[in-house]
Amino acid sequence: MRTENDQWGITESVGVTALGVAGGRAMETHRPDGLVRDPYAEAFVDAAAGEIRLPARPSDVEDETAADWREQSAYIGVRSRFFDSVLTAAAADGVRQVVLLAAGLDTRAQRLDWPARTAVYEVDQTGVLDFKDDVLAEHRATAAGGGAERVEVRVDLRDDWPAALRDAGFDPSAPTAWLAEGLLPYLPAQAEVDLFDRVTELSAPGSQLAVEHFGDVVDPDGDALASLSRRFGLDVRELFFADDRPDAEERLASLGWAVTGASAAELAASYGRELDPGLGGLHGAVRLLDARR
Repeated sequence: MRTENDQWGITESVGVTALGVAGGRAMETHRPDGLVRDPYAEAFVDAAAGEIRLPARPSDVEDETAADWREQSAYIGVRSRFFDSVLTAAAADGVRQVVLLAAGLDTRAQRLDWPARTAVYEVDQTGVLDFKDDVLAEHRATAAGGGAERVEVRVDLRDDWPAALRDAGFDPSAPTAWLAEGLLPYLPAQAEVDLFDRVTELSAPGSQLAVEHFGDVVDPDGDALASLSRRFGLDVRELFFADDRPDAEERLASLGWAVTGASAAELAASYGRELDPGLGGLHGAVRLLDARR
């Protein structure tokens, strides 16, 4: 079970979900019509295979979990495409600071074509970033087009991460593109409230915030979490904080953000995809948000 100040490496607790998401991106990358291309995702999964084995290629999912993993990768493709578009649109509008909150094994600093002098801040725990650094170094990963500077910020989001972000060179007077992807249910309710407050305080006019809002999916007794547990091979109900919290869209609006959003199912349709309408209503419940100041 989760505790208020727990820590983890990449093959335990919340770290496993980062590997699972990387596996989803790898599977999507293998699709001829993939919505995301991540040249490093498969390498992350392979690097951890000695401790935990997760699918990263179609040949890895020929057993009874195949349908779950195909659906996982399809959702990850939709989610990644949406957030890629939000961040690249912000960059096209002149934003040169990007902050990936709980960055995990995100490789946007490497795989997206950033304008020159763009700083991509990756905020996460040391154990996760150490693993990520090792794999990226082994594969000599560099920023696409040489436009982005990847800046690690090794801090827990339940601690004073704004101070750590400033110490790393972040400028709160400049517009910022923020990303909270695969994050909110892993935070206690108060930490989520604090997160949005702090992001707002650090966001100059012209900033954007992209959020994956899980809504009622975090119901510990719901079918959606049971489905996620099957896909990751562990009980995600033990990883989520299912305490009551304000609705993310309403909360951001109250803080002065102009929020638009769509369900994962709606976005999939706009990309020419169809997500499984089952899975406990997962794809109809999860909303991907684009908030602007």
